[in-house]
Amino acid sequence: MSTAKSGTNWPQSSGAARNTQGHLESAREEAGEAFERGRSGIAQTAGKAGEDLSADVARLREDIAAIQGTLSKFASQAGGEALKSAQQMGSAVASHVGEAASEVATAAKEQAKTFASEIETMTRRNPLGAIGATLLVGVVIGMMSRGGRS
Repeated sequence: MSTAKSGTNWPQSSGAARNTQGHLESAREEAGEAFERGRSGIAQTAGKAGEDLSADVARLREDIAAIQGTLSKFASQAGGEALKSAQQMGSAVASHVGEAASEVATAAKEQAKTFASEIETMTRRNPLGAIGATLLVGVVIGMMSRGGRS
């Protein structure tokens, strides 16, 4: 009689295991989707930051060119030798600032890509931790958005 009883319990246990496995697969898929949304958001933000930085660099170059033009006008009024010095100095400054701005833009893009890669690696290593961190961030944002309301 106990064999029949354990035989009837065995399929129920297997059904529970399948149900648990289904829940785990569902949670895994949801974590993967959340990760992809986060990764996509980070990539979009990094791309936007890179575009904004590139636009700022272009405006900076235009401003430097305007400054160089002003210096050239001033120098032409002061004399020929002063003109040569100002043009050389303006070109050197414009060159150095342009190079420095380009380096900053490149470094910012690389750091954003590295950050996204690190988040991806951490999420792959510990998906439950990523879900927990996401939940914590959501709770904090929810509390901040409530403000002083009870």
